[in-house]
Amino acid sequence: MARRQTGAAGRRKANGADPKSGAGPNSAGRDELLRYYRDMLLIRRFEERAGQLYGMGLIGGFCHLYIGQEAIAVGVQAVKQPGDQIITGYRDHGHMLAAGMDPKEVMAELTGRAGGSSKGKGGSMHMFSTEADFYGGHGIVGAQVSLGTGLALADKYRDNGKVSFTYFGDGAANQGQVYESFNMAEIWRLPVVYIIENNQYAMGTSIERSSSETHLYKRGASFRIPGEEVDGMDVTAVKAAAGKAAEHARSGNGPYILEMKTYRYRGHSMSDPAKYRTREEVDEIRKTRDPIDHVEELLEKQGWADEASLKAIDAEVKKIVADAAEFARTSPEPDPKELYTDVYTGASV
Repeated sequence: MARRQTGAAGRRKANGADPKSGAGPNSAGRDELLRYYRDMLLIRRFEERAGQLYGMGLIGGFCHLYIGQEAIAVGVQAVKQPGDQIITGYRDHGHMLAAGMDPKEVMAELTGRAGGSSKGKGGSMHMFSTEADFYGGHGIVGAQVSLGTGLALADKYRDNGKVSFTYFGDGAANQGQVYESFNMAEIWRLPVVYIIENNQYAMGTSIERSSSETHLYKRGASFRIPGEEVDGMDVTAVKAAAGKAAEHARSGNGPYILEMKTYRYRGHSMSDPAKYRTREEVDEIRKTRDPIDHVEELLEKQGWADEASLKAIDAEVKKIVADAAEFARTSPEPDPKELYTDVYTGASV
């Protein structure tokens, strides 16, 4: 396994994040770190296999992989309480796995099979599971921000103590509906945490070229929404920041913005060759800031795991992913009779 070459402070400096923002010293225990390691590794191996299936033609349409961003979904999930909602854009496979969805159901949804989480009708970009408090998977850039704000409005109306974790990317941060949502959320003091997964390149343009204000956590300033920048490659930093933001929202203080500085290793989608950045840049991030390697380093430093035990976890995860891929390949396609089931067609039908 790759060895890390910088410490946590070095990673945050390289990432452009403020080392004082988001988390203090790592305080996670052995079992917690091992859980983070396994959960992030599951997402990584799952997405690697999804990429392979796409190349084989078993996954059609668009397919946006989460490789490199695993610490965000896993870190936020660590502070989520039962009933809190998760909603995101189309880079959603990792979020569903972090939420505890069966990898078989997620992979079968990618291949459009009846055993998928949305019965094969949603595909890569439109997964959904109310059982896991996961409200999509949305293909329109930034659309989920208004929907996530609506979930928080329902929580406020019901006074149920729940929080809506609403994710969007650096590209969506320039969409108009985002700011309409910010304004409403602060006026009504809605319990929503806006999480910006800033992977630096949106669909293919660096944030320095596309945004006049590149510190996206400041985008809520004109609405008086507090925010902070977080090292999104450090799962312990993500958890600490998410816990603080969730408590703020849950306590009736209104919305909070977290800008997670992260990096996607693959292109925007499987059809993107990512020629707008160099291979050397990607390799450097992998070597010095990989979120899984970071947890591996913490475990080994504390004497809580060695190479053999970590390889055993990897073998277990690979078996789970292999079984999921086989299920996704062999599960039947949806019955044509199901074409209009669960689809709104109007009162006349």
